[in-house]
Amino acid sequence: MDGNGRWATNRGWPRLVGHRKGAERVKEIVRASSDLGIGWLTLYAFSTENWKRSTEEVLGLMAIFARYIQREAEGMAREGVRMRFIGDRSRLDPKLQRLMAGIEAKTAHLKRLNLTVAINYGGRDEIVRALRGLACDAAEGRIDPRDLTEAAISARLDTHDLPDPDLVIRTSGETRTSNFLPWQ
Repeated sequence: MDGNGRWATNRGWPRLVGHRKGAERVKEIVRASSDLGIGWLTLYAFSTENWKRSTEEVLGLMAIFARYIQREAEGMAREGVRMRFIGDRSRLDPKLQRLMAGIEAKTAHLKRLNLTVAINYGGRDEIVRALRGLACDAAEGRIDPRDLTEAAISARLDTHDLPDPDLVIRTSGETRTSNFLPWQ
C-alpha cells in the first residue's frame, strides 16, 4: 500500500482520496491472493515514519483503518482470512486497538489466508523493541546475555510466528524497502 497519496496528488485530488482508493484495492488483493493459493500476505499500511505527515492526513488514515476493519471483519471471516497486525500499537487510538484485537480474535482460527497488516510498523523499531525486551530480561537475570542468538531475537519480533517473505512488491515503483521487514 504505497504511493496512494502521491497518486492522488498527481491527479489534483486530496491525498486522502488516494488512501481511500488504496484501501478499496486491499479487498481485491486479499481475494486474489486467496484465490491464487497464497497462504501469507503482509501489507505495509502505516510506517513509524508516517507520523511526520500532517495531522489531517494521519487522522484520516486512522479513520480509514478503523472503517476498513469494521466493514471487512465479517467478510474476512466468511472467506477464511486470518487477520493480524504487527507494529507498535501504543501510539494508536484505544478504539482502533480494540478493533484490531477484536478482528484478530475473531479470525484467529482461520487458515485460508494469513493476512498481516503492518500499522505503526518500522523494521528498525521492531528490532529495537525486541532487543530492548531481551536486554531487560538479561538485566533482571531471566536470561544469560551469552544465550542471545539470532533465534532468540527472531522470537521477540512482531513477526515471530510468520514466515519470511518470498516476494516483496512495492506498488509505487520505488526500489528501496523503506524499513519494511529488514530482519526478515
